[in-house]
Order: sequence, then C-alpha cells, then structure tokens
Amino acid sequence: MKSEIIATSGPDVLDNGPFYHGTRADLPIGELLTAGFNSNYHPEVVMNHIYFTALANGAGLAAALAKGDGDERVYIVEPTGSFENDPNVTDKKFPGNPTRSYRSQAPLKIVGEVTDWVRLTPEERQIWREKLANLKADSNAKIIN
Repeated sequence: MKSEIIATSGPDVLDNGPFYHGTRADLPIGELLTAGFNSNYHPEVVMNHIYFTALANGAGLAAALAKGDGDERVYIVEPTGSFENDPNVTDKKFPGNPTRSYRSQAPLKIVGEVTDWVRLTPEERQIWREKLANLKADSNAKIIN
C-alpha cells in the first residue's frame, strides 16, 4: 500500500524512507499534512514547507517542542511530491544532514503512527525550550540592531 516517492529535488538527499513527522495534533491515517501554518519555533513565521525526518526520535523531539496541549505523536509519513534536505539544518548547522531532516512544499500523507520513540524527560524538554527561547531572543536582537 506504500505509494511511490517522487524524485527528490537534490542529489544529496540520503533517504528513501521511512519518514516521520512529530506533532501534538491527533490526526487520522490518510490525512495530508501541508505547509502554510505558523512555525512551532517562531510563531510569527508562516511556514512555506512541511518538515520531516528519517529519524523517529528526531520527530519525537519535534513533537515534544510542538505547540498545543495534545499528546506527543510521531506519524509515519510519505512525501507526495519532491523534497530536499532541510537547508536550515544542513547548510547552517550540520553539513551532510546527520539529522536526516527534510522539507517539502508538497503535502505529506500520514500512513501510520509510531509509539515507541525515546521521549524527552521534563528536564530535557526544559533545556530545549530554553535553547529555543535564546535563539528567538538572539534573532530579535539582530532584527532590532
């Protein structure tokens, strides 16, 4: 029942799947995840891409940091169009894409859910939230200056 993944837009993409997306939204199998929503990390930014990873634990981190009060969820997703390495991570922070992070302007189709990823402890979650707050403060300071 797995649909064919359309060719990627870059030669450096490392993975053919499976792929994962972390969120706090309770969504049905078959749902399409789309771009056009506010960022979890910079709420003033509307996202032009939908992000995903080939690492279930990476998607779990995204779920832990996502907005909302719902349960953390990691969905197995299939890209419905072309995708590329996430340049926000690969070009700026981790050359070679060791985080195995990707983005697409095309929707991602939910084909399953994973329940056995490594969840953050409350202490780890707080450390990540502080890191994100510091990044946001640094970004705002650069805009003001």
